[in-house]
Amino acid sequence: MPSPAAGSSCNAAVTLLAVGAPAAEALVCGAESISYGDLRERVAVAAGAWRALGLETGDRAMIYAPDSIEWVVAYLGAIWAGGVAVGINPRLAPGELLAIMRESEARFVWCEEDLAGSVAAQANEQLPGLTVVCPTRLHGTVNWTTALANAQAMAPVMRDAEDPALWIGTSGTTGIPKGVVHAQRVVDTSDAFAAGLLAVTAADRLYASSKLFFAYALGNSLFAGLRRGATVILDREWPTPERVEQMVAAHRPTILFSVPTLYHKMLSTGTAARLAAAGIRRYVSAGEALPAALRIGWRAATGQAPISGYGTSETLCLMLYSDEDSGRMRPTPLTEVRWDDKLPHDCPQRIWIKAGTVAKGYWHRPEAEADGFRDGWYSPGDAFLCGAGASFEYAGRNDDMLKIAGQWVSTLWVEQALSARCGDALQQIAAVGVTTADGLGALAVLAVATAGAEATARERIVAGIEDLPGHRRPRWVHWVEGLPLTATGKTQRSSLKALHEAAVKRAS
Repeated sequence: MPSPAAGSSCNAAVTLLAVGAPAAEALVCGAESISYGDLRERVAVAAGAWRALGLETGDRAMIYAPDSIEWVVAYLGAIWAGGVAVGINPRLAPGELLAIMRESEARFVWCEEDLAGSVAAQANEQLPGLTVVCPTRLHGTVNWTTALANAQAMAPVMRDAEDPALWIGTSGTTGIPKGVVHAQRVVDTSDAFAAGLLAVTAADRLYASSKLFFAYALGNSLFAGLRRGATVILDREWPTPERVEQMVAAHRPTILFSVPTLYHKMLSTGTAARLAAAGIRRYVSAGEALPAALRIGWRAATGQAPISGYGTSETLCLMLYSDEDSGRMRPTPLTEVRWDDKLPHDCPQRIWIKAGTVAKGYWHRPEAEADGFRDGWYSPGDAFLCGAGASFEYAGRNDDMLKIAGQWVSTLWVEQALSARCGDALQQIAAVGVTTADGLGALAVLAVATAGAEATARERIVAGIEDLPGHRRPRWVHWVEGLPLTATGKTQRSSLKALHEAAVKRAS
């Protein structure tokens, strides 16, 4: 279905809830579940509560809590009422949350009791215009349960297709997260990947190990699942191999969305082999590049290789995918891609993407918006090798590409080669471009060995470096206890050079 034209009247929450059969199970979280019919009613009542609390059209309402059915009700209720919903990582430090609340000019923040006290104290002191909403009676907050009890279901506030519906924060791998503004139309084609490549139907059960504040889970599991009338499985707990195994046993998903780091942990702990008989018909990996060795290992353990996807907070959903060991990616359904076909195939370049789920731009970041958005197209800050037939090889971020001895090198290529050579002996690895004392470009690697396999990891990484072409060999290898991660579990690339410099200084 094409996205509605600008000027048309729509509401993203209404669109998401328009398909599912009334009696069909829409959401399940722990022992609680809700049908599509009941979900529509609860969202309409939540919208009435938001309006009664003073939410006006266009106001930002932050949802700062673990994933739950009530999270979804509050989130969609804000959109239904004409507001703009913003999912926030509940593990953010108070200072980080305060900065986001201030920059976004949010009117409301919805949170649970264990977080509400500290949020209310900050808001009352530094953000007096912010209303803190909590399901229970707590000093300095508004009681959400009472607001719901007194509210009436309301008709949705219809907006223009280009009016904002929701924000997503970027992952912050290279600096301060940006607020990505998505329009009402974003949900109309949010199921293109699920329908066209996963063949998701109302009979499917979708489970994402990532959380709803992360675009990957929000767009490809929650939104796509609701658009297909399927069941979406939520979890309050943070993902671990053990937790994923428990969730699969309890709720029997047919589609599993996860990230390479967790796939690697599940493979190395034996979880993958135990999932083989669980009835999962498709595995999806995104968030970071999926190493070929991990894909092959997962197929050996489960009988199925994960389909690898590429998307960003700015696209909400996956825009490129690969279902082959080569890792070459192609556009997902309803996605257009353009690039400079005059450049050599071995020259990394940025691409431009167009789809109904591409964002409008950034909140108060004019330079970044001008760089990445143009006439409905979006260009991520990643580099690709572009081949014939619209096929693409991910080469990392633009600032991860460097020339050494006159040849292009991607830190991603080095990471994947060394990771494949080390196998289970290596837990994490990151390569970063650095400058030598004489001003030349070089590579440094930061590595984390698996506990008990330190000697093996060191031996294998030395052998792996010897196998690399000379211009791809790192000058330094630093063994560390762990790599810095963003809130979404990605390697925080902006911190790697400082770690390298500190390691060099300690060694001198």
